[in-house]
Amino acid sequence: MPRRPDDPAALFAAARAGDRGALARLLSMVERGGDEAREVGRLSYPLGGTATTVGITGAPGAGKSTLTSALVRSMRGEGETVAVLAVDPSSPFTGGAILGDRVRMGEHALDDDVFIRSMATRGHLGGLSLAVPEAVRLLDAVGLPWVLLETVGVGQVEVEVAGEADTTVVVVNPGWGDAVQANKAGLMEIADVFVVNKADRAGLADTLSDLERMLSLRTSAEGWRPPVVATVATTGDGVDELWSAMREHAAWAASSGELARRRRARTEAELRRILTARLLQRATELAEGHAYDDALAAVLDRRLDPWSAAATLLD
Repeated sequence: MPRRPDDPAALFAAARAGDRGALARLLSMVERGGDEAREVGRLSYPLGGTATTVGITGAPGAGKSTLTSALVRSMRGEGETVAVLAVDPSSPFTGGAILGDRVRMGEHALDDDVFIRSMATRGHLGGLSLAVPEAVRLLDAVGLPWVLLETVGVGQVEVEVAGEADTTVVVVNPGWGDAVQANKAGLMEIADVFVVNKADRAGLADTLSDLERMLSLRTSAEGWRPPVVATVATTGDGVDELWSAMREHAAWAASSGELARRRRARTEAELRRILTARLLQRATELAEGHAYDDALAAVLDRRLDPWSAAATLLD
């Protein structure tokens, strides 16, 4: 019997067997939300927990997409299978993703061991849609051991990527300099690896010096000291060193207990977000109908104060 095209269980089984078309359709379900997305989540969750998630963030124009493509090339050179979730700006007209990242990663399009997907931010301020954690779990559950999460560069709220990644790579350019202290202090706190991309430009030495000086003030002797790697993504220079730094951090996080701590915090934060979303949905439903109209009339007539009216509706 042919599988139904909208059956999450059948699609999930096919994706686990290597069907990338089925995986793409499951990710579309996750993005849309609703009952199908919940079913995908129920199928994925018990099989997750093994993939390493790497967040790649930085200001617009830092070269994140080109660097990600070069990094995938290095990883594939060592036989790794990798997924890339490129979280793009949402189209103001359709809510969909602008597919610029997939255009820049076109060299991997025919590689069956690389899966690239653009996801819309849906207007979410931090550049991460609520669907991203579910998408990462799905990629993990179908057997992809590395997930690169490239995020929109939108200023200081880039720090949100730290909550979704096991390792966070922050990409800057020469000339970034002391602006870190004034405008980008949050990035100093979340970076596990710093990359100075476009290292063939003027100002590299000053930027490296500034970063090393600030890192020396931040990091304790017992903790992880983020390495600073200089790269030229367009030529591949330094990208192998970045790949090595990512693996070193993953090994340290696993052995030190940091990985378990981060994943616990991530799960707790996600559960709180889901509870908040469900309660907001319930509140929206309560704010309509005859009971709401009666409560609003009582408030407007000053027969009831707003807090008491809200308590009545909740009860």
